[in-house]
Amino acid sequence: MTAILGVLNVTPDSFSDGGRWERLDDAVAHARRLRDAGADWIDVGGESTRPGAVAVDPDEEQDRVLPVVRALTQAGTPVSIDTRNASTARAAVEEGATIINDVSGGLYDPEMAVVAAETGVRFVVMHWRGGADATPDYADVVTEVREELKARIAELIVFGVRPEQIIIDPGLGFAKNAHHNWELLRGLDRLTPLAPVLVGASRKRFIGRLLPPNAPLGKRDAPTATISALAAASGAWGVRVHDVAATRLALDVWDHWRTGGADDRD
Repeated sequence: MTAILGVLNVTPDSFSDGGRWERLDDAVAHARRLRDAGADWIDVGGESTRPGAVAVDPDEEQDRVLPVVRALTQAGTPVSIDTRNASTARAAVEEGATIINDVSGGLYDPEMAVVAAETGVRFVVMHWRGGADATPDYADVVTEVREELKARIAELIVFGVRPEQIIIDPGLGFAKNAHHNWELLRGLDRLTPLAPVLVGASRKRFIGRLLPPNAPLGKRDAPTATISALAAASGAWGVRVHDVAATRLALDVWDHWRTGGADDRD
């Protein structure tokens, strides 16, 4: 079954839900709702990576995320830490996080590979040519992303990260335009042989182009759920989403399609 990472941004400026879950009680309550809706991990982030976002000092980031990580893991909720900073990743793992999700794939902070190797937790390695503001420039986006991820995996193994720890993410929206994003989704089956693949399409701008101008961000959840089901059909290990319930239902439909409704036999 395809895993679901439910997004929990404890930031004032994330593009979708900035400022909504800054208070600890609010964050924990929202995480509980995500978990009840079917999330396998809660992906806790304390730094926005939207276009135009300003980097956050690791100490401030940890002030935001560690109380949430601690509260969730103490309640038995699996947690992924969404961070580019090695010190934040290490501290979150010490609090019980079991996945490090790094949008830079360990390139932003050279100590991240060391932390991944020493902690032994699963490590999401996103394709990275810079942040969301970086210029998209590809001759063949699927081939180039595949080769760059392949090289990054090899580099991480040299640093001591075990192959079975690594999950890859094609980095939709990061130095990629809408065409590149759709090409990567269409070519997902070319990435899955490298390592388990996490797809992070939720509510992103390229999905918004399918909707009427100025449509609320929540209107992107239905197409996000469709992408989740199609990603599962293409062999994705997991999806990272804001609306867990919609994606859980879409994945359940795909699972029944795939198995012929084996669980529904009388």
